[in-house]
Amino acid sequence: MASIRGGVFTRADARACGYPDPDIDSLLDTGGWRRIRPGTYAERRSLILITQEVLHLRKVSRVLRSGGPNVYASHQSAAALHALPVWGLDLSRVHVTAPAGRPGCVGGVHRHIRDPVGPGIQLWNKLRMVSPARAVAEVAATAPKTQAVVLADAALYAGLVTRRSLKRAAHDHGNERSVEITSLACTNSASVAESRLRFILAGAGFPTPSALPAPDADTPDPGQPETTSLWFPEERTVLEFEPRFPFWYDDFEPDEDESAAPTPIPDPSAPLPIEHCWIPWADLNDPPAVIDRVRSTFARASRRTGVRHFDLARARM
Repeated sequence: MASIRGGVFTRADARACGYPDPDIDSLLDTGGWRRIRPGTYAERRSLILITQEVLHLRKVSRVLRSGGPNVYASHQSAAALHALPVWGLDLSRVHVTAPAGRPGCVGGVHRHIRDPVGPGIQLWNKLRMVSPARAVAEVAATAPKTQAVVLADAALYAGLVTRRSLKRAAHDHGNERSVEITSLACTNSASVAESRLRFILAGAGFPTPSALPAPDADTPDPGQPETTSLWFPEERTVLEFEPRFPFWYDDFEPDEDESAAPTPIPDPSAPLPIEHCWIPWADLNDPPAVIDRVRSTFARASRRTGVRHFDLARARM
């Protein structure tokens, strides 16, 4: 509860989570919790690091509490409330949607007018917000394409949306850009870095990576930085990158009659990779450089194997 409100909560929130008044008073007296203002508290550790996202969530909570019963968090503000990554999105304004009022931005609050407010409305712990699918569709209509695709990938990975719900939300929004971007969402990306890399590769027309790991995938060395890879069996190439900003997902213990999803294992009959390509996080800011590096790596692998891949879609001369 505290996390989606920017680390702050009220005494009523604490009671709702099972804290009796004596325990609340004890935590305040010992310094485990700190008073932010009368009736509003925060854990001491949450005050050590204040990010732009934390500040945004705090403002969203205040706006919703004072905005009336027909004001709903929307766009990236709703995405943040759903604990989705808001990497690269503009958090300088709180976005809300209401059926009436004056549209535009006043005092750092951007009010979108839609009468009726529309489908995809949720109420959680007295916080009014649009659904994850609708939040993704709204961001896709207004934000840069890369950031919007990252958000859609994260929502799919977390299981908060499905391709069907994304498609329906995009069509309900009635924006062609939203329909286009939500259709590009990938279910396999597990981090912001992977989502950005897959988006760059797809935009350049590269083949889709295999869902299986490379045949020579080794067990990660605990002493080395964690890396993730994409395996291209036809090109005999592995792209490695740092899984920066991993996506959240709902981890659970399977029931006795429900087995957990098996961990993918390499295909023993697949050819071994002969080329590896490292893509640093910083290089993802320069897509043309990434595309040239991957294309050069594929070309080296082709020369080493002696196999040439022809573009079947190329017009015959």
